[in-house]
Amino acid sequence: MSFARLGAAGSEIPVLQSGGQSYDLRSLTGDIDGAFLADAGFARAQAAFDAGELPVLDDSDSLRVGPPVARPTKIVCIGLNYRDHAEETHAEIPAEPVVFMKDPSTVVGAYDDVLVPRKSVKTDWEVELGVVVGSTARYLASPDDAPSHIAGYALSHDVSEREFQIERGGQWDKGKSCETFNPFGPALVEPSEIMDPQALGMRLWVNATLRQNGTTANMIFGVNHVIWYLSQFMVLLPGDIINTGTPAGVALGQPEPKPYLRAGDVVELEIDGLGRARQELKQA
Repeated sequence: MSFARLGAAGSEIPVLQSGGQSYDLRSLTGDIDGAFLADAGFARAQAAFDAGELPVLDDSDSLRVGPPVARPTKIVCIGLNYRDHAEETHAEIPAEPVVFMKDPSTVVGAYDDVLVPRKSVKTDWEVELGVVVGSTARYLASPDDAPSHIAGYALSHDVSEREFQIERGGQWDKGKSCETFNPFGPALVEPSEIMDPQALGMRLWVNATLRQNGTTANMIFGVNHVIWYLSQFMVLLPGDIINTGTPAGVALGQPEPKPYLRAGDVVELEIDGLGRARQELKQA
């Protein structure tokens, strides 16, 4: 079972997805957001579905697929969290998770356009496992406490502008927070549907050429460790998104001339069990 938001930007309809059908959740909630998650929203939706109380959403296949969670208060990202990615970028293997923030307004749907920023020359791709927080996490005692705070998993595209990120001084955030720089979804998949979040294949293509082909098994710091670690430094709130890092194969790690993204390029990406996404690059 998974959850999604379908419809025009700003007017998405919350749905439960099962057996190839989308079921309208508007009798339970106006949206899939932090408040819904904090109020046992998924459990209530499951109960309503089991009771046959949710109507099928007609013509759902014709609707835009929005990001599966609305208005996260923050996006927290883990950098250099795959050994092969750290090595390809000639970075030291981190002793602790590398943490940076991304503007929550970067979140768009899985099939929405991605805008290449003005004056950009190094827009890059990164397929990532996204985690959505389901309940408040603060000062967790151990990584073993993390799973009870996970609402679900989603396919995330952590688009980056490397010149802005690395060569323009300051912190990484300005190379990560450009408009449309975090396509998310298509769906938020419940943890019960994912046997092991540390055993998921992940792939990304640019213009039909396979660029990334990795597995979450190669994370330096696993999902549970990341959530526990972050909770020592910030309060994780329901609806928050955590991007957990990317494997090797980004443009930054390629030989010269590096194949950075340009308007007209098409990126496709997928993670086992979380679906597939496609974005066309346009000029901002």
